[in-house]
Amino acid sequence: MIRCLAVDDESYASDIIAAFINKTPFLELVGTTTNAFEALNMVQEGKVDLVFLDIQMPELTGIQFLKICGGKCKVILTTAYPEYALEGFELDVVDYLLKPISYERFYKAASKAQQIINPVPVVQPEMIQQVAPGNDFIFIKGDTKNKFIKVNYDDILYIEGLKNYVSVYTATQRIITYQALRELETQLPKPPFYRVHKSYIISIEKIKMIDGNTVFINDEAIPVGETYKEEFFKVIREGKKHG
Repeated sequence: MIRCLAVDDESYASDIIAAFINKTPFLELVGTTTNAFEALNMVQEGKVDLVFLDIQMPELTGIQFLKICGGKCKVILTTAYPEYALEGFELDVVDYLLKPISYERFYKAASKAQQIINPVPVVQPEMIQQVAPGNDFIFIKGDTKNKFIKVNYDDILYIEGLKNYVSVYTATQRIITYQALRELETQLPKPPFYRVHKSYIISIEKIKMIDGNTVFINDEAIPVGETYKEEFFKVIREGKKHG
């Protein structure tokens, strides 16, 4: 968890940031304050990893705060004034949020901070064992009797379970079949396929990004469940050369 502090001389503005922090799984709110000196003390005491910092504040501006804190925490600037952006980035801020701030934009900035503070290892090609030749496809039950659809393993992005049905997603189609996810899981090679949630199996070869406990494949955000988290991140960190 990344310990966060919201600093703004207008309490309603820091309350909005606090609500966004509480909504974000990998962030922890340690406090809000309208007093930049109080915030500086918390940073100096090592209580904060990330500060969401307003620029225009009385007594001590956000830019002055950055210069004094000396890199003891990461900072995301929040302001209604875009003209400070260049100076902020020269002082090595993570991001620069212009008010009014949407949660989508906030999450993007927070994700950047996470990659800096708690980076998640990127899947390297050598971690992935290729499926043996001659065993690179599966037949999936179709919507009528004795109908089967051939799907190459390499085409599968991820599979979603929906009670007694599963949806198999490729880059070009969605195939719905009457089959339990657990049953289909036993038919898939491991690697590259791993169960990451009670409702999802993914191909680690298709991962675009991992953000905390969320896997992104194309534009789909897939959660990593608590039950599967330990094995999945072990695979990501160490690689898995056998089933």
